[in-house]
Amino acid sequence: MADPLELNELASDPELLRDFIVESREHLSMIELHLLALDQDPSDTAALNAVFRGFHTIKGLAGFLELDAIQTLTHDIESVLDLARNNSISITPAHIDVILASKDYVHACLRQLEQAASGAPCDLPPNAELLASIHAVAEGPQAKPAEVPAAMSALASTQPAEPEPAQPAVEASSIKVDTHKLDFLVDMVGEMVIAQSLVKHDPDLAGLAKPRLARNLAQLARITGEVQRTAMAMRMVPIRSLFHKMSRLVRDLSRKTGKQVELELIGEETELDRGIVEELADPVMHMVRNSLDHGVETPEERAAAGKNPVARLTLKAGHQAGCVVLHVIDDGRGLDAQKILRKAREKGMVDASATPAENEIYNLIFAPGFSTAERVTSVSGRGVGMDVVLRQIQKLRGKIEIQSTPGHGAAFVLKLPLTLAIIDGLLARVGNETYIVPLFAVREMLRPLPEMISTVENREEMVLVRGSLLPVVRLHRRFGIAPRSEQLSDGLLIVSEAQGKRFCLAVDELVGKQEVVIKSLSGPMRQVRGIAGAAILGDGRVGLILDPEGLFGRKAA
Repeated sequence: MADPLELNELASDPELLRDFIVESREHLSMIELHLLALDQDPSDTAALNAVFRGFHTIKGLAGFLELDAIQTLTHDIESVLDLARNNSISITPAHIDVILASKDYVHACLRQLEQAASGAPCDLPPNAELLASIHAVAEGPQAKPAEVPAAMSALASTQPAEPEPAQPAVEASSIKVDTHKLDFLVDMVGEMVIAQSLVKHDPDLAGLAKPRLARNLAQLARITGEVQRTAMAMRMVPIRSLFHKMSRLVRDLSRKTGKQVELELIGEETELDRGIVEELADPVMHMVRNSLDHGVETPEERAAAGKNPVARLTLKAGHQAGCVVLHVIDDGRGLDAQKILRKAREKGMVDASATPAENEIYNLIFAPGFSTAERVTSVSGRGVGMDVVLRQIQKLRGKIEIQSTPGHGAAFVLKLPLTLAIIDGLLARVGNETYIVPLFAVREMLRPLPEMISTVENREEMVLVRGSLLPVVRLHRRFGIAPRSEQLSDGLLIVSEAQGKRFCLAVDELVGKQEVVIKSLSGPMRQVRGIAGAAILGDGRVGLILDPEGLFGRKAA
Protein backbone atom coordinates (compact mmCIF):
# COMPACT_ATOMS: atom_id res chain seq x y z
CA MET A 1 0.00 0.00 0.00
CA ALA A 2 1.11 3.54 -0.71
CA ASP A 3 1.99 5.83 2.15
CA PRO A 4 -0.35 8.81 2.59
CA LEU A 5 1.50 12.05 2.01
CA GLU A 6 1.25 14.53 4.86
CA LEU A 7 3.25 17.73 4.72
CA ASN A 8 4.56 19.29 7.91
CA GLU A 9 4.61 23.01 8.51
CA LEU A 10 7.93 23.58 6.72
CA ALA A 11 7.07 21.40 3.71
CA SER A 12 3.69 23.14 3.46
CA ASP A 13 5.43 26.42 2.68
CA PRO A 14 4.88 26.79 -1.11
CA GLU A 15 8.15 28.63 -1.73
CA LEU A 16 10.28 26.18 0.26
CA LEU A 17 8.60 23.20 -1.38
CA ARG A 18 8.97 24.66 -4.86
CA ASP A 19 12.67 25.34 -4.31
CA PHE A 20 13.16 21.77 -3.02
CA ILE A 21 11.42 20.27 -6.05
CA VAL A 22 13.35 22.39 -8.57
CA GLU A 23 16.73 21.78 -6.94
CA SER A 24 16.11 18.06 -6.45
CA ARG A 25 15.15 17.63 -10.10
CA GLU A 26 18.36 19.31 -11.17
CA HIS A 27 20.33 16.89 -9.00
CA LEU A 28 18.35 13.89 -10.31
CA SER A 29 19.09 14.92 -13.88
CA MET A 30 22.82 15.01 -13.15
CA ILE A 31 22.61 11.76 -11.14
CA GLU A 32 21.15 9.86 -14.09
CA LEU A 33 23.73 11.31 -16.48
CA HIS A 34 26.65 10.24 -14.24
CA LEU A 35 25.08 6.84 -13.51
CA LEU A 36 24.99 6.04 -17.21
CA ALA A 37 28.65 7.05 -17.45
CA LEU A 38 29.41 4.83 -14.44
CA ASP A 39 27.57 1.96 -16.12
CA GLN A 40 29.97 2.24 -19.06
CA ASP A 41 33.06 2.62 -16.85
CA PRO A 42 32.66 1.40 -13.22
CA SER A 43 36.11 2.81 -12.40
CA ASP A 44 35.00 6.40 -13.16
CA THR A 45 35.52 7.88 -9.70
CA ALA A 46 34.46 11.37 -10.80
CA ALA A 47 31.05 10.04 -11.87
CA LEU A 48 30.74 8.01 -8.65
CA ASN A 49 31.50 11.05 -6.51
CA ALA A 50 29.03 13.19 -8.50
CA VAL A 51 26.24 10.64 -7.91
CA PHE A 52 27.12 10.51 -4.19
CA ARG A 53 27.02 14.32 -3.89
CA GLY A 54 23.65 14.48 -5.66
CA PHE A 55 21.96 12.01 -3.34
CA HIS A 56 23.69 13.55 -0.29
CA THR A 57 22.30 16.99 -1.16
CA ILE A 58 18.77 15.64 -1.71
CA LYS A 59 18.99 13.77 1.61
CA GLY A 60 19.91 16.97 3.44
CA LEU A 61 17.09 18.96 1.83
CA ALA A 62 14.55 16.19 2.53
CA GLY A 63 15.71 15.98 6.14
CA PHE A 64 15.22 19.73 6.58
CA LEU A 65 11.62 19.42 5.34
CA GLU A 66 11.11 16.16 7.33
CA LEU A 67 10.24 14.16 4.20
CA ASP A 68 11.13 10.86 5.83
CA ALA A 69 10.52 8.49 2.90
CA ILE A 70 12.92 10.40 0.63
CA GLN A 71 15.46 10.95 3.41
CA THR A 72 15.55 7.23 4.35
CA LEU A 73 15.92 6.05 0.77
CA THR A 74 18.66 8.54 -0.16
CA HIS A 75 20.51 7.75 3.07
CA ASP A 76 20.59 4.03 2.21
CA ILE A 77 21.72 4.74 -1.37
CA GLU A 78 24.39 7.06 0.02
CA SER A 79 25.64 4.16 2.17
CA VAL A 80 25.97 1.90 -0.90
CA LEU A 81 27.83 4.60 -2.80
CA ASP A 82 30.12 5.21 0.15
CA LEU A 83 31.05 1.51 0.16
CA ALA A 84 31.94 1.83 -3.52
CA ARG A 85 33.98 4.97 -2.87
CA ASN A 86 35.93 3.10 -0.16
CA ASN A 87 36.51 0.15 -2.54
CA SER A 88 34.54 -2.16 -0.22
CA ILE A 89 32.31 -3.16 -3.14
CA SER A 90 32.63 -2.87 -6.91
CA ILE A 91 29.89 -1.20 -8.93
CA THR A 92 28.01 -3.75 -11.07
CA PRO A 93 24.97 -3.48 -13.39
CA ALA A 94 22.86 -4.70 -10.44
CA HIS A 95 23.98 -1.69 -8.40
CA ILE A 96 23.21 0.65 -11.30
CA ASP A 97 19.72 -0.86 -11.66
CA VAL A 98 18.88 -0.28 -8.00
CA ILE A 99 20.33 3.24 -7.92
CA LEU A 100 18.41 4.18 -11.09
CA ALA A 101 15.24 2.76 -9.55
CA SER A 102 15.88 4.87 -6.44
CA LYS A 103 16.33 7.95 -8.61
CA ASP A 104 12.98 7.14 -10.28
CA TYR A 105 11.35 6.73 -6.86
CA VAL A 106 12.51 10.17 -5.74
CA HIS A 107 11.28 11.62 -9.04
CA ALA A 108 7.85 10.05 -8.45
CA CYS A 109 7.81 11.50 -4.92
CA LEU A 110 8.51 14.97 -6.33
CA ARG A 111 5.50 14.67 -8.63
CA GLN A 112 3.35 13.69 -5.66
CA LEU A 113 4.68 16.64 -3.67
CA GLU A 114 3.64 18.98 -6.48
CA GLN A 115 0.12 17.58 -6.33
CA ALA A 116 0.02 17.73 -2.53
CA ALA A 117 1.13 21.36 -2.62
CA SER A 118 -1.87 22.15 -4.84
CA GLY A 119 -4.25 20.49 -2.36
CA ALA A 120 -4.82 17.27 -4.32
CA PRO A 121 -4.93 13.97 -2.36
CA CYS A 122 -1.69 12.07 -2.99
CA ASP A 123 0.14 8.94 -1.90
CA LEU A 124 3.83 8.19 -1.97
CA PRO A 125 4.67 4.99 -3.86
CA PRO A 126 5.68 2.12 -1.52
CA ASN A 127 9.41 1.67 -1.09
CA ALA A 128 9.82 -1.38 1.18
CA GLU A 129 10.86 -3.68 -1.68
CA LEU A 130 13.24 -1.07 -3.03
CA LEU A 131 14.87 -0.60 0.36
CA ALA A 132 15.32 -4.39 0.60
CA SER A 133 16.99 -4.37 -2.83
CA ILE A 134 19.34 -1.58 -1.72
CA HIS A 135 20.31 -3.52 1.40
CA ALA A 136 20.90 -6.64 -0.68
CA VAL A 137 23.32 -5.01 -3.12
CA ALA A 138 25.10 -3.31 -0.22
CA GLU A 139 26.13 -6.73 1.10
CA GLY A 140 28.44 -7.22 -1.86
CA PRO A 141 28.99 -10.02 -4.40
CA GLN A 142 28.38 -12.79 -1.86
CA ALA A 143 24.79 -11.64 -1.43
CA LYS A 144 21.92 -13.02 -3.47
CA PRO A 145 21.44 -10.77 -6.56
CA ALA A 146 18.80 -8.18 -5.88
CA GLU A 147 15.88 -7.67 -8.22
CA VAL A 148 14.49 -4.23 -8.77
CA PRO A 149 10.75 -4.27 -7.96
CA ALA A 150 8.57 -4.16 -11.07
CA ALA A 151 6.73 -1.12 -9.76
CA MET A 152 10.03 0.74 -9.50
CA SER A 153 11.17 -0.33 -12.99
CA ALA A 154 7.89 0.89 -14.44
CA LEU A 155 8.59 4.39 -13.16
CA ALA A 156 11.34 4.87 -15.74
CA SER A 157 8.93 4.62 -18.68
CA THR A 158 6.59 7.23 -17.21
CA GLN A 159 9.12 9.90 -16.35
CA PRO A 160 8.63 13.27 -18.07
CA ALA A 161 11.56 14.88 -19.84
CA GLU A 162 14.21 15.88 -17.36
CA PRO A 163 14.78 19.60 -16.89
CA GLU A 164 17.99 21.00 -18.24
CA PRO A 165 20.82 20.45 -15.68
CA ALA A 166 21.92 23.46 -13.72
CA GLN A 167 24.77 25.47 -15.23
CA PRO A 168 28.13 25.62 -13.44
CA ALA A 169 28.38 27.98 -10.50
CA VAL A 170 30.63 30.35 -12.44
CA GLU A 171 27.57 31.54 -14.36
CA ALA A 172 26.33 33.46 -11.32
CA SER A 173 24.52 36.01 -13.48
CA SER A 174 21.80 33.47 -14.40
CA ILE A 175 18.42 33.49 -12.65
CA LYS A 176 15.46 31.11 -12.73
CA VAL A 177 12.26 32.43 -14.31
CA ASP A 178 8.84 30.83 -14.17
CA THR A 179 8.07 29.41 -17.64
CA HIS A 180 4.57 30.91 -17.61
CA LYS A 181 6.08 34.38 -17.21
CA LEU A 182 8.48 33.67 -20.06
CA ASP A 183 5.67 32.47 -22.32
CA PHE A 184 3.64 35.58 -21.48
CA LEU A 185 6.64 37.78 -22.32
CA VAL A 186 7.03 36.08 -25.72
CA ASP A 187 3.31 36.54 -26.42
CA MET A 188 3.50 40.23 -25.53
CA VAL A 189 6.56 40.71 -27.74
CA GLY A 190 4.57 39.12 -30.56
CA GLU A 191 1.79 41.64 -29.94
CA MET A 192 4.35 44.45 -30.00
CA VAL A 193 5.66 43.24 -33.37
CA ILE A 194 2.12 43.27 -34.74
CA ALA A 195 1.47 46.76 -33.34
CA GLN A 196 4.72 48.06 -34.85
CA SER A 197 3.72 46.61 -38.24
CA LEU A 198 0.28 48.25 -38.04
CA VAL A 199 1.87 51.63 -37.30
CA LYS A 200 4.36 51.22 -40.15
CA HIS A 201 1.59 50.46 -42.67
CA ASP A 202 -0.95 52.96 -41.31
CA PRO A 203 -2.36 54.81 -44.35
CA ASP A 204 -2.64 58.04 -42.30
CA LEU A 205 1.15 58.03 -41.86
CA ALA A 206 2.00 56.80 -45.33
CA GLY A 207 1.14 60.15 -46.90
CA LEU A 208 3.33 62.15 -44.52
CA ALA A 209 6.73 62.67 -46.13
CA LYS A 210 8.44 63.66 -42.89
CA PRO A 211 12.12 62.63 -42.63
CA ARG A 212 12.08 62.68 -38.81
CA LEU A 213 8.98 60.46 -38.70
CA ALA A 214 10.62 58.02 -41.13
CA ARG A 215 13.74 57.88 -38.96
CA ASN A 216 11.70 57.28 -35.81
CA LEU A 217 9.69 54.51 -37.46
CA ALA A 218 12.90 52.86 -38.68
CA GLN A 219 14.35 53.07 -35.15
CA LEU A 220 11.16 51.55 -33.72
CA ALA A 221 11.33 48.71 -36.24
CA ARG A 222 14.99 48.03 -35.38
CA ILE A 223 14.37 47.97 -31.62
CA THR A 224 11.26 45.81 -32.00
CA GLY A 225 13.20 43.33 -34.08
CA GLU A 226 16.00 43.14 -31.50
CA VAL A 227 13.53 42.63 -28.63
CA GLN A 228 11.77 39.91 -30.61
CA ARG A 229 15.01 38.06 -31.36
CA THR A 230 16.09 38.28 -27.71
CA ALA A 231 12.72 37.05 -26.43
CA MET A 232 12.78 34.11 -28.82
CA ALA A 233 16.36 33.28 -27.81
CA MET A 234 15.20 33.06 -24.17
CA ARG A 235 12.95 30.16 -25.16
CA MET A 236 15.77 28.27 -26.83
CA VAL A 237 17.31 25.37 -24.92
CA PRO A 238 19.88 22.72 -25.92
CA ILE A 239 18.50 19.37 -27.05
CA ARG A 240 20.86 17.77 -24.53
CA SER A 241 18.13 17.01 -21.98
CA LEU A 242 16.15 15.00 -24.55
CA PHE A 243 19.25 13.08 -25.66
CA HIS A 244 20.16 12.18 -22.09
CA LYS A 245 16.67 10.84 -21.46
CA MET A 246 17.14 8.56 -24.47
CA SER A 247 20.42 7.33 -22.94
CA ARG A 248 18.47 5.85 -20.04
CA LEU A 249 15.88 4.37 -22.39
CA VAL A 250 18.54 2.68 -24.55
CA ARG A 251 20.21 1.16 -21.50
CA ASP A 252 16.94 -0.21 -20.11
CA LEU A 253 15.75 -1.61 -23.46
CA SER A 254 19.09 -3.20 -24.33
CA ARG A 255 19.07 -5.05 -21.00
CA LYS A 256 15.44 -6.10 -21.48
CA THR A 257 15.94 -7.38 -25.04
CA GLY A 258 19.39 -8.92 -24.49
CA LYS A 259 20.88 -6.76 -27.26
CA GLN A 260 24.16 -4.90 -27.03
CA VAL A 261 23.76 -1.29 -28.10
CA GLU A 262 26.16 1.65 -27.97
CA LEU A 263 24.51 5.07 -28.09
CA GLU A 264 26.30 7.91 -29.89
CA LEU A 265 25.16 11.49 -29.27
CA ILE A 266 26.09 14.23 -31.74
CA GLY A 267 25.06 17.89 -31.58
CA GLU A 268 23.83 17.96 -27.98
CA GLU A 269 24.32 21.74 -27.89
CA THR A 270 21.90 22.32 -30.79
CA GLU A 271 19.24 24.75 -29.57
CA LEU A 272 15.56 24.90 -30.40
CA ASP A 273 12.34 26.09 -28.83
CA ARG A 274 11.69 24.69 -25.36
CA GLY A 275 8.15 23.73 -26.37
CA ILE A 276 9.45 21.70 -29.32
CA VAL A 277 11.96 19.86 -27.10
CA GLU A 278 9.15 18.87 -24.73
CA GLU A 279 6.86 17.74 -27.56
CA LEU A 280 9.66 15.72 -29.20
CA ALA A 281 10.12 13.37 -26.23
CA ASP A 282 7.38 10.89 -27.19
CA PRO A 283 8.13 10.71 -30.97
CA VAL A 284 11.85 10.20 -30.41
CA MET A 285 11.14 7.60 -27.73
CA HIS A 286 8.92 5.65 -30.17
CA MET A 287 11.60 5.72 -32.85
CA VAL A 288 14.34 4.61 -30.45
CA ARG A 289 12.15 1.74 -29.20
CA ASN A 290 11.41 0.67 -32.78
CA SER A 291 15.08 0.82 -33.73
CA LEU A 292 16.05 -1.44 -30.84
CA ASP A 293 13.16 -3.86 -31.30
CA HIS A 294 12.85 -4.07 -35.12
CA GLY A 295 16.12 -2.71 -36.46
CA VAL A 296 18.90 -3.90 -34.17
CA GLU A 297 19.72 -7.63 -34.36
CA THR A 298 20.80 -9.89 -31.50
CA PRO A 299 24.57 -10.22 -30.95
CA GLU A 300 24.43 -13.72 -32.49
CA GLU A 301 22.63 -12.50 -35.61
CA ARG A 302 25.05 -9.61 -36.04
CA ALA A 303 28.08 -11.89 -35.64
CA ALA A 304 26.65 -14.33 -38.22
CA ALA A 305 26.21 -11.40 -40.65
CA GLY A 306 29.84 -10.34 -40.13
CA LYS A 307 28.88 -7.25 -38.13
CA ASN A 308 30.10 -6.00 -34.76
CA PRO A 309 28.01 -7.74 -32.06
CA VAL A 310 27.57 -4.34 -30.43
CA ALA A 311 25.07 -2.29 -32.44
CA ARG A 312 25.34 1.47 -32.78
CA LEU A 313 22.41 3.83 -32.35
CA THR A 314 23.09 7.47 -33.20
CA LEU A 315 21.11 10.55 -32.23
CA LYS A 316 22.35 13.56 -34.18
CA ALA A 317 21.04 17.13 -34.20
CA GLY A 318 22.09 20.21 -36.14
CA HIS A 319 20.89 23.32 -37.93
CA GLN A 320 20.22 23.34 -41.65
CA ALA A 321 18.62 26.08 -43.77
CA GLY A 322 16.91 27.73 -40.81
CA CYS A 323 15.55 24.44 -39.43
CA VAL A 324 16.66 21.89 -36.85
CA VAL A 325 17.39 18.47 -38.34
CA LEU A 326 17.32 15.46 -36.01
CA HIS A 327 18.58 12.02 -37.10
CA VAL A 328 17.77 8.71 -35.42
CA ILE A 329 20.17 6.21 -37.04
CA ASP A 330 20.81 2.53 -36.37
CA ASP A 331 23.17 0.08 -38.07
CA GLY A 332 20.72 -2.83 -37.85
CA ARG A 333 18.91 -4.83 -40.51
CA GLY A 334 17.19 -1.86 -42.16
CA LEU A 335 13.62 -1.68 -43.43
CA ASP A 336 12.35 -4.54 -45.58
CA ALA A 337 10.43 -2.75 -48.33
CA GLN A 338 8.94 -5.96 -49.75
CA LYS A 339 7.75 -7.13 -46.34
CA ILE A 340 6.13 -3.73 -45.70
CA LEU A 341 4.45 -3.81 -49.11
CA ARG A 342 3.21 -7.37 -48.57
CA LYS A 343 1.66 -6.45 -45.21
CA ALA A 344 0.09 -3.33 -46.72
CA ARG A 345 -1.50 -5.39 -49.49
CA GLU A 346 -2.82 -7.89 -46.95
CA LYS A 347 -4.48 -4.99 -45.09
CA GLY A 348 -5.91 -3.56 -48.33
CA MET A 349 -3.85 -0.38 -48.06
CA VAL A 350 -2.23 -0.88 -51.49
CA ASP A 351 -3.75 -2.38 -54.64
CA ALA A 352 -2.24 -5.70 -55.73
CA SER A 353 -1.34 -4.20 -59.12
CA ALA A 354 0.24 -1.00 -57.72
CA THR A 355 4.03 -0.58 -57.73
CA PRO A 356 4.74 2.31 -55.35
CA ALA A 357 8.17 3.90 -55.13
CA GLU A 358 10.48 2.89 -52.28
CA ASN A 359 9.93 6.08 -50.25
CA GLU A 360 6.15 5.63 -50.60
CA ILE A 361 6.49 2.07 -49.27
CA TYR A 362 8.49 3.29 -46.27
CA ASN A 363 5.82 5.91 -45.52
CA LEU A 364 3.26 3.10 -45.12
CA ILE A 365 4.65 2.39 -41.66
CA PHE A 366 3.04 5.64 -40.51
CA ALA A 367 -0.46 4.28 -41.19
CA PRO A 368 -2.53 3.70 -38.01
CA GLY A 369 -2.39 0.08 -36.85
CA PHE A 370 0.36 -0.91 -39.28
CA SER A 371 3.05 -3.27 -37.97
CA THR A 372 5.33 -5.87 -39.51
CA ALA A 373 6.12 -7.49 -36.15
CA GLU A 374 5.45 -11.23 -36.10
CA ARG A 375 4.55 -11.09 -32.42
CA VAL A 376 3.60 -8.51 -29.82
CA THR A 377 6.32 -7.76 -27.25
CA SER A 378 6.54 -5.45 -24.28
CA VAL A 379 8.48 -3.06 -26.53
CA SER A 380 6.40 -2.91 -29.73
CA GLY A 381 4.33 -4.85 -32.23
CA ARG A 382 0.78 -3.58 -31.70
CA GLY A 383 0.92 -1.12 -34.60
CA VAL A 384 0.65 1.83 -32.25
CA GLY A 385 3.46 4.34 -32.35
CA MET A 386 4.63 5.43 -35.79
CA ASP A 387 1.27 7.00 -36.68
CA VAL A 388 1.51 8.91 -33.39
CA VAL A 389 5.05 9.95 -34.35
CA LEU A 390 3.86 11.35 -37.68
CA ARG A 391 0.93 13.25 -36.15
CA GLN A 392 3.16 14.77 -33.47
CA ILE A 393 5.82 15.87 -35.96
CA GLN A 394 3.14 17.42 -38.21
CA LYS A 395 1.71 19.20 -35.17
CA LEU A 396 5.14 20.77 -34.70
CA ARG A 397 5.09 21.92 -38.36
CA GLY A 398 7.85 19.47 -39.18
CA LYS A 399 8.26 16.54 -41.51
CA ILE A 400 9.91 13.15 -41.34
CA GLU A 401 11.86 11.22 -43.98
CA ILE A 402 13.08 7.62 -43.97
CA GLN A 403 16.35 6.38 -45.43
CA SER A 404 17.27 2.70 -45.33
CA THR A 405 19.84 0.27 -46.69
CA PRO A 406 18.89 -3.41 -46.25
CA GLY A 407 21.33 -5.16 -43.96
CA HIS A 408 23.10 -1.94 -42.98
CA GLY A 409 20.52 0.06 -41.05
CA ALA A 410 17.93 2.82 -41.25
CA ALA A 411 17.72 6.54 -40.52
CA PHE A 412 14.70 8.62 -39.57
CA VAL A 413 15.29 12.29 -40.40
CA LEU A 414 13.14 14.89 -38.64
CA LYS A 415 13.09 18.47 -39.94
CA LEU A 416 11.61 20.96 -37.49
CA PRO A 417 11.20 24.74 -37.20
CA LEU A 418 13.36 26.57 -34.66
CA THR A 419 10.30 27.98 -32.92
CA LEU A 420 6.54 27.51 -32.81
CA ALA A 421 5.76 31.21 -32.30
CA ILE A 422 6.91 32.74 -35.62
CA ILE A 423 6.77 31.53 -39.19
CA ASP A 424 8.05 32.73 -42.56
CA GLY A 425 5.23 32.60 -45.05
CA LEU A 426 4.16 33.46 -48.58
CA LEU A 427 1.10 35.68 -48.74
CA ALA A 428 -1.24 34.31 -51.43
CA ARG A 429 -4.51 35.94 -52.48
CA VAL A 430 -7.61 33.99 -53.47
CA GLY A 431 -10.52 36.25 -54.38
CA ASN A 432 -10.61 38.90 -51.67
CA GLU A 433 -8.96 36.68 -49.03
CA THR A 434 -5.27 36.46 -48.14
CA TYR A 435 -3.78 33.16 -46.99
CA ILE A 436 -0.33 32.42 -45.57
CA VAL A 437 1.52 29.41 -47.00
CA PRO A 438 4.36 28.30 -44.67
CA LEU A 439 7.62 28.81 -46.54
CA PHE A 440 9.02 25.45 -45.41
CA ALA A 441 6.19 23.71 -47.30
CA VAL A 442 6.85 25.52 -50.62
CA ARG A 443 8.88 23.67 -53.26
CA GLU A 444 8.37 26.01 -56.22
CA MET A 445 5.85 28.36 -57.87
CA LEU A 446 4.74 28.55 -61.48
CA ARG A 447 2.10 29.94 -63.81
CA PRO A 448 0.73 26.90 -65.72
CA LEU A 449 0.14 26.84 -69.46
CA PRO A 450 -3.21 25.45 -70.67
CA GLU A 451 -1.51 22.40 -72.26
CA MET A 452 0.01 21.44 -68.88
CA ILE A 453 -3.44 20.88 -67.32
CA SER A 454 -5.49 17.69 -67.64
CA THR A 455 -8.39 15.97 -65.89
CA VAL A 456 -8.30 12.37 -64.68
CA GLU A 457 -11.60 10.48 -65.09
CA ASN A 458 -13.48 13.77 -65.27
CA ARG A 459 -12.98 14.41 -61.55
CA GLU A 460 -9.41 15.24 -60.49
CA GLU A 461 -7.35 17.97 -62.07
CA MET A 462 -3.67 17.29 -62.71
CA VAL A 463 -0.85 19.49 -63.91
CA LEU A 464 2.37 18.34 -65.58
CA VAL A 465 5.35 19.77 -63.66
CA ARG A 466 8.88 18.72 -64.67
CA GLY A 467 7.68 15.43 -66.11
CA SER A 468 5.41 14.50 -63.16
CA LEU A 469 1.62 14.73 -62.97
CA LEU A 470 0.64 16.50 -59.75
CA PRO A 471 -2.90 16.83 -58.35
CA VAL A 472 -4.34 20.31 -57.90
CA VAL A 473 -6.11 21.64 -54.79
CA ARG A 474 -8.23 24.72 -55.58
CA LEU A 475 -8.35 26.80 -52.41
CA HIS A 476 -11.45 28.71 -53.46
CA ARG A 477 -13.41 25.46 -53.71
CA ARG A 478 -12.00 24.11 -50.45
CA PHE A 479 -13.02 27.22 -48.50
CA GLY A 480 -16.08 28.28 -50.50
CA ILE A 481 -14.98 31.69 -51.81
CA ALA A 482 -15.24 33.31 -55.24
CA PRO A 483 -11.96 33.36 -57.25
CA ARG A 484 -10.97 36.00 -59.76
CA SER A 485 -10.96 33.34 -62.47
CA GLU A 486 -11.88 29.66 -62.80
CA GLN A 487 -9.09 29.15 -65.32
CA LEU A 488 -5.98 27.67 -63.70
CA SER A 489 -3.78 29.27 -66.34
CA ASP A 490 -4.95 32.73 -65.16
CA GLY A 491 -3.54 32.19 -61.68
CA LEU A 492 -0.50 30.64 -59.99
CA LEU A 493 0.32 27.20 -58.66
CA ILE A 494 2.34 26.66 -55.47
CA VAL A 495 3.98 23.23 -55.44
CA SER A 496 3.87 21.79 -51.92
CA GLU A 497 4.38 18.37 -50.33
CA ALA A 498 2.43 16.16 -47.92
CA GLN A 499 3.55 12.74 -46.65
CA GLY A 500 6.15 12.40 -49.38
CA LYS A 501 3.78 13.31 -52.24
CA ARG A 502 3.79 16.62 -54.11
CA PHE A 503 0.67 18.56 -55.05
CA CYS A 504 -0.26 22.06 -56.24
CA LEU A 505 -2.21 24.80 -54.49
CA ALA A 506 -4.12 27.02 -56.93
CA VAL A 507 -4.17 30.73 -55.98
CA ASP A 508 -4.98 33.94 -57.82
CA GLU A 509 -1.74 35.81 -57.05
CA LEU A 510 1.19 36.13 -54.67
CA VAL A 511 1.32 39.26 -52.50
CA GLY A 512 4.79 38.78 -51.02
CA LYS A 513 6.75 37.18 -48.20
CA GLN A 514 6.31 38.06 -44.53
CA GLU A 515 7.38 36.83 -41.11
CA VAL A 516 4.20 36.46 -39.04
CA VAL A 517 3.37 35.75 -35.40
CA ILE A 518 1.16 32.66 -35.17
CA LYS A 519 -2.13 32.94 -33.32
CA SER A 520 -4.01 29.81 -32.29
CA LEU A 521 -7.63 29.41 -33.36
CA SER A 522 -10.48 28.56 -31.01
CA GLY A 523 -14.02 27.25 -31.30
CA PRO A 524 -15.24 25.77 -34.61
CA MET A 525 -12.26 27.21 -36.50
CA ARG A 526 -9.99 24.69 -34.76
CA GLN A 527 -11.85 21.90 -36.56
CA VAL A 528 -11.36 23.29 -40.09
CA ARG A 529 -9.09 20.90 -41.93
CA GLY A 530 -6.25 22.61 -43.74
CA ILE A 531 -5.99 25.63 -41.39
CA ALA A 532 -3.10 25.69 -38.88
CA GLY A 533 -3.72 29.09 -37.30
CA ALA A 534 -4.01 32.79 -38.08
CA ALA A 535 -1.83 35.89 -38.15
CA ILE A 536 -2.39 39.63 -38.23
CA LEU A 537 -0.96 41.08 -41.43
CA GLY A 538 0.75 44.42 -41.90
CA ASP A 539 -2.48 46.10 -42.98
CA GLY A 540 -4.31 44.93 -39.85
CA ARG A 541 -6.29 42.20 -41.59
CA VAL A 542 -6.28 38.59 -40.43
CA GLY A 543 -4.74 35.96 -42.68
CA LEU A 544 -5.30 32.24 -42.21
CA ILE A 545 -2.19 30.04 -42.11
CA LEU A 546 -2.56 26.98 -44.33
CA ASP A 547 -1.68 23.43 -43.26
CA PRO A 548 -0.52 21.52 -46.39
CA GLU A 549 -0.84 18.15 -44.64
CA GLY A 550 -4.46 18.92 -43.78
CA LEU A 551 -5.25 20.16 -47.28
CA PHE A 552 -3.91 17.08 -49.03
CA GLY A 553 -2.96 14.54 -46.34
CA ARG A 554 -5.99 12.30 -46.75
CA LYS A 555 -5.36 11.83 -50.44
CA ALA A 556 -1.70 11.12 -49.85
CA ALA A 557 -2.31 8.53 -47.16
